[in-house]
Amino acid sequence: MTAPFISAIPPTRGTAGKPTGAWREIAAASVGNALEFYDLLIYGYFAITIAKLFFPTGDELSSLLLSVGTFGLSFVMRPLGAVVLGGYADRVGRKRALTASILLMMVGTGMIAFTPTYATIGLWSPALLILARLVQGFSTGGEFGAATAFMVEHAPASSRGFYASWQASTQGLATVMAAGISALITGYLTPAQVDDGGWRIAFLFGLLIGPVGFYIRRHVSETPEFVAAVRSAKTASSPLRALLSGNRVALLLGGGVVAGITGFNYVQKLYMPTFAVKQLHIAASSALGCAVVTGLMLMIFSPVFGMLSDQFGRGRCMLFALALVTLSTWPLFAVLVAYPSVQTLLIIQAIVGILLAAVLAPMPALLAELFPIGTRGSGLAISYNVSVTIFGGFAPLIVTWLIGATGNKMSPSFYVLATALVSLLALWSLRWRARVDRRSTDGIQPIEPPLAQVRQARRA
Repeated sequence: MTAPFISAIPPTRGTAGKPTGAWREIAAASVGNALEFYDLLIYGYFAITIAKLFFPTGDELSSLLLSVGTFGLSFVMRPLGAVVLGGYADRVGRKRALTASILLMMVGTGMIAFTPTYATIGLWSPALLILARLVQGFSTGGEFGAATAFMVEHAPASSRGFYASWQASTQGLATVMAAGISALITGYLTPAQVDDGGWRIAFLFGLLIGPVGFYIRRHVSETPEFVAAVRSAKTASSPLRALLSGNRVALLLGGGVVAGITGFNYVQKLYMPTFAVKQLHIAASSALGCAVVTGLMLMIFSPVFGMLSDQFGRGRCMLFALALVTLSTWPLFAVLVAYPSVQTLLIIQAIVGILLAAVLAPMPALLAELFPIGTRGSGLAISYNVSVTIFGGFAPLIVTWLIGATGNKMSPSFYVLATALVSLLALWSLRWRARVDRRSTDGIQPIEPPLAQVRQARRA
């Protein structure tokens, strides 16, 4: 049986009797997450450049579709990485899995930074690029599960939402770095200079983050909860088998929760600069500068919404935030298409950043509390990455194709709406199941205890 959403598990305490979770542990878990999203965003922001250099078909739309398709192809490796690295985290520890994932990220990033273009080595160029993205996809598949489990298990029980919200906050930091560096490159270099190698600067900067993250992760301790689980023989020799036999519904509903959040995230944060350049004819440097604002809002407000989820319950906060996303998506796109200016884009991207923080910040802790310690790494990794693969990885390809097929610039909003409804249904199902059977024998625990119980847990 899994821990409830407001768990009775006491805070992990050190020798001084104080919770052991600290900024060092948050930094260790967050740095790989920042590198992961930095690499992902950089590829998305330079998708047009990569299309010209690695997939020169003679047709602009076809080249762009191949470029964003390669972006999506890497997500096919995420479920495999989730199974392998998530199981590794459950068998040998969160720390070792985090170290392995960041090393693999560095390999993938380095390959992209140094791979010659099509003009130099022909078909080997897109082949190597695809291989690099597959390596990145595999490493990323295990990153979320191990990092989130690491944060949650180092956190006091009453502050898990706040601790885990730094997953979302560092996504914001990655957005600021990726969009800021991309804006500087496209703003200060000519298009010819960007194509000649200026775009590689962004990937080389990401490569520098890796050694720092590796050093930090090598010098943190394993989570006390995992160590205790090993000593009491609560870990599984086959986490995947244990997960599928006891937590199938948790996997399904957890993936459903992720669907709309990742659809909104990948369309509004990752694809938006490409949409602004190709459909609204806004300069690339300006579009990327607006994306910096999205990252800032996400970075600043995520810990706030994480704390609110500790106070009022993660399900309540996420249902409210997803309802706002559902109601606002079409109007935001409508205003942007009707008034395509930098000022309009800036305002909308700021709103998007706050909405992203509201839905992303409570999600990691919510998912973590669906699974017991022995299968938490695998459960987090698989539920998150399968959903991201289906609804997020190919989102840029899907909306690019939709716009090309229909000629309707509002097409991305329809995709976001469809995925948001999936998440709303999953969250509502979690609440319904909790009301029907509070005892829950299949791994789903009450998502929303009474507010009085939440406050009592915080005081304890």
